[in-house]
Amino acid sequence: MYDNVLIATDGSDAAGGCEDYGLDLAEAMDAEVHALYVVETEATYILTVNLSDGEMDEYKEYGTEVVTDVVERAAERGLDGTGAVKTGRPAEEIVDYAADNAIDAIVIGKQGHGAIDKHLGGTAEKVMWMSEIPVTVIGGE
Repeated sequence: MYDNVLIATDGSDAAGGCEDYGLDLAEAMDAEVHALYVVETEATYILTVNLSDGEMDEYKEYGTEVVTDVVERAAERGLDGTGAVKTGRPAEEIVDYAADNAIDAIVIGKQGHGAIDKHLGGTAEKVMWMSEIPVTVIGGE
């Protein structure tokens, strides 16, 4: 049914359930796992506004560690995995990645980066509206 499952993660504790669920789904379907971390580059996320190149590189490095961990966990289950780090608007990057990589289902955590997402609309909600494929949102805190 699914050949490719995308796990969109920010590496937070709240995202752990999303990662576990995505790995379980991929294992049940014998699907390839795609792990995606997006570094927010828009002013809607306070922590990345006006970051220096060095600070942005640190976020990208952290993202690489996050997706590498998910891919390694997939391999422990006998699944193929691919990790990617993108920069931009998270919802758009997630949906674009899904379209570009023949993704059959997206798994994403409910909890966003913080209080701002609660008022402006979280990434998960935006992905649900923008995506043409199934999106599973895993509850956070």
